[in-house]
Amino acid sequence: MEPKSPAPQAKDPVGLSPGQLMWRRFKRDRIGVLSACIVIFFFVIAALAPVIAKVYGKNPYTLYGQDNPELLDEFSIPTGTFGGVTGDHWFGIEPILGRDVFTQLLYGMRTSIYTALAATIVMVTVGVLIGLIGGYFGGKIDYWLGRFTDFLLGFPSQLFFIASMPVITAAFVSPEDATPTWLRATAIIVVLSFLGWMGLSRLIRAASLSLREREFVEAAKVAGASPWRIIRKELLPNLVTPILVQATLMLPATILSVAFLSYVGVGFVEPTPDWGRMFANGADVYEQDPAYMFFPGIAMVVFVVSFNLLGDSVRDAFDPKSGR
Repeated sequence: MEPKSPAPQAKDPVGLSPGQLMWRRFKRDRIGVLSACIVIFFFVIAALAPVIAKVYGKNPYTLYGQDNPELLDEFSIPTGTFGGVTGDHWFGIEPILGRDVFTQLLYGMRTSIYTALAATIVMVTVGVLIGLIGGYFGGKIDYWLGRFTDFLLGFPSQLFFIASMPVITAAFVSPEDATPTWLRATAIIVVLSFLGWMGLSRLIRAASLSLREREFVEAAKVAGASPWRIIRKELLPNLVTPILVQATLMLPATILSVAFLSYVGVGFVEPTPDWGRMFANGADVYEQDPAYMFFPGIAMVVFVVSFNLLGDSVRDAFDPKSGR
């Protein structure tokens, strides 16, 4: 008899890191992958707005309706179908002033998304820092940080936004002078960040209170590690999941807040393109030209819904037991 060939040895399973497991679960979520593609598309389009506008041959500041009287009727409403949509103006033109809607939307996305992104980064940084300090050190530090957080939570956020924006800009610019766009953007970031970090801070504090009693933290203390090294090397890596999930949920809410400030007239103003300012202009002419709000409205709804779905998918990928 011929000797039996040895059975093939089963390969040892290769261990996967938490990040690899998360990525594997995320790739199986079709809605999450589609949402991520849409979000990335919006970010790329916003970043390339000047390039796209140059290829398109228009800009968001030229008054095309004023230069060409055939584009506006006697009531300054776009002529033609659906707000003046033509081969030259893909999304039509703006009522009254006659600016190109497509480039207005491109630059408006750029303004709103990246202003909200900067504010979200500040909010996440402040919330994580205060939550980690309070949760790890405890005692009087945690008590006073908690009382400060409770105090800020008592502020009516929307009223504070509306009231504080003119005060901040007036502190640096004379009322007779126009406020630079960079100063308005900075003021919006500061105002939104001031009252936007408390929810994340409480979440991180609660997680830190639990983690500081774990064995690996006690081992680091016995080894003589400083508190800041323990926070940076032991606590923070174990908090990446809630931080990332909360950040993906905070950004779309911040974009809506940026648009809200511009809509009520205390955020970005003319001639800076912005989502909220486009809605404010459209609200004045929606009866005569309802098409003007169609494209920015669709774009904002698609972006916000996609980002919220992405946040849910990221949460499920990190914690598959959470379920939707």
